[in-house]
Amino acid sequence: MSQPEVAVANPLEPAPTEPAPHEHGYTANKEAYLRRLKRIEGQVRGIARMVDEDKYCIDILTQVAAVTKALHAVSLGLVEEHIGHCVVGAASEPNPELRAEAIDFKVKEATDAIGRLLR
Repeated sequence: MSQPEVAVANPLEPAPTEPAPHEHGYTANKEAYLRRLKRIEGQVRGIARMVDEDKYCIDILTQVAAVTKALHAVSLGLVEEHIGHCVVGAASEPNPELRAEAIDFKVKEATDAIGRLLR
């Protein structure tokens, strides 16, 4: 019976490295976004509890409006982060031929996202 081959690293070649994780525009504020989203999640659970407990319609709608406003605030923050990081990053593309295409793509992403928010 033959022994299985064992891969041996070549000491003359650099060790393989994990690719660096892609940093998004919101990365610096990720914890703040997560806190806000957890708070919103709690509000939504509260609304479900209000429905389950047959609370007054207008009181439920007031809470729905508060959640909607909170989600819009998160959305606007993410759009701002996208423009400030992703669109600006595309504008700093060193290759002029790729730069215009990259900018167009990132701006289109932003305008499409804003359009979805306005529907």
